[in-house]
Amino acid sequence: MKILYINHYAGSLKHGMEFRPFYMAREWAKKGNNVIILAASHSHVRAKAPVLSDRIFTEENIEGVKYLWAKTLPYETNGLKRFANMLSFVARVFQYAFLIEKQDVPNAVIASSTYPLDIFPAFFIAKKFKAKLVYEVHDLWPLSPIELGGMSRKHPFIVLIQFAENFAYKHSDKVVSMLPKTMNYMVEHGMKTEKFCYIPNGIELSEWENPVSITDFPDVKNLADEISEDQRQGYFTVAYLGTHGLANALDNFIMAAEKIQDEKVMFYLVGSGPDKKSLVNFASQKSLKNVKFVNPIPKQTIPIISRLFDANYIGLQKQSLFRFGVSPNKLMDYMAAEKPIINAVEAGNDPVQEANCGISIPAENPQALAEAILKLKNSPKEDLKQLGKNGYEFMKREHDYKILSEKFLNAMR
Repeated sequence: MKILYINHYAGSLKHGMEFRPFYMAREWAKKGNNVIILAASHSHVRAKAPVLSDRIFTEENIEGVKYLWAKTLPYETNGLKRFANMLSFVARVFQYAFLIEKQDVPNAVIASSTYPLDIFPAFFIAKKFKAKLVYEVHDLWPLSPIELGGMSRKHPFIVLIQFAENFAYKHSDKVVSMLPKTMNYMVEHGMKTEKFCYIPNGIELSEWENPVSITDFPDVKNLADEISEDQRQGYFTVAYLGTHGLANALDNFIMAAEKIQDEKVMFYLVGSGPDKKSLVNFASQKSLKNVKFVNPIPKQTIPIISRLFDANYIGLQKQSLFRFGVSPNKLMDYMAAEKPIINAVEAGNDPVQEANCGISIPAENPQALAEAILKLKNSPKEDLKQLGKNGYEFMKREHDYKILSEKFLNAMR
């Protein structure tokens, strides 16, 4: 099968976030499919920008997957420049429709950007070449900027995005959702039920089964030694690994640390983000000795470090939008680490409860978080080990990209 995967923000192991298109495409390529990922040259989520040629589309082969980096307008923050970047990418996809070479004519076209505007050129390409059209949903737009950003439904941008979303549900052959509870919403906006296919985020198990050597990363080696020393001194170690942003509600993590600062529990926050400075100041004002902030670590070392902590934590703000479910990559990593998980997320689904791999608590509740940590701390080690094993088996069964990519391939067929 020849697959055109259109994703504005697609990354790779070389470039950083986001990884799902790469992992899916790599699995498809291994099975003999011809895959092209069409992505924008500028993205706020990538750690490293692609090296561009002087051409409109720069070709790069990454582990058997052909990337086409479309030259788009740069931007730094949300606003008119980012919207201009979106429009420039959509225009490039239309442009690519007239440049597709005979050997790359697709059998399936996937429109997969967070915002749905690329459904229009994807539809045009699919019609032109009589290919299947798949609409892949990351988040519900325009519902996300409406409920999270407070934008009016009458705002011109929202009206445009709503039109595009409705168009996608009506005209796609398949709708692949990363969120499990979205079907009724999609039907209300024009989708036929038989089009729906739930395929959550996943994990590349090979990265966990064959981790890198920690000796190649001195800073990470020092962190591992520090964790071991804390545990040798009798501390129960609990960690958050990831972006320090408003949505992650990490002030609650720190407030929980304050409540049990005499209980021999060490709280680690590993990563960076827009809220890190304020969180460091928050902990400093409280003079907390049981909270440690750690700089971001390379992605390939996460399998080593996350396995060292006694428990891992994930939390989100209370948001009505989460009624449609969540599928955070961080949760997949935690399950692969085979450690108990404390899940402070209120959503339409609860993978931690499904897998029986930890404790689920109300969001933004420091007292409940403190109690959950102490419950794990005082549990027999064998019980903690079983929780970790449960999570790993669930992740392997439900979130391995080898399984998810095959499910996606079947949907396209």
